[in-house]
Amino acid sequence: MKKSTYFILLFSLLFSFQSYAHSVKTLRVTASAYNSVRAQTNHHPSLTAWGVRLKPGMKAVAISRDLLRKGLKKGSRIKIQGLTGDYVVLDKMHRRWRNKIDIYMGNNIKAARKWGKRTVTITLLD
Repeated sequence: MKKSTYFILLFSLLFSFQSYAHSVKTLRVTASAYNSVRAQTNHHPSLTAWGVRLKPGMKAVAISRDLLRKGLKKGSRIKIQGLTGDYVVLDKMHRRWRNKIDIYMGNNIKAARKWGKRTVTITLLD
């Protein structure tokens, strides 16, 4: 192969890698947990602000509304540091919250309390 062909191939590979690296979005956020109980939500504890019906076992999160401007949206898939599997954005929080996610833990109040509140890195997968 000619030198120019190697150069074009190398340039293409580097450009592809840089595009991929820039497309992965990570954010540091405060993460708490919530349950489908009236005391933590409202008179429709399983219904999200977007009208999605939550069921125990779903890997869902609520996000603060400022995260919508940072690329997250209804249906976005994310990874959460410290937890296994992918989570889906299915709810949004009250306007007062900033840079925060709330992890849905079904009816398991004990698990939500054990999680508490911590700072984590989330990775947007979509």
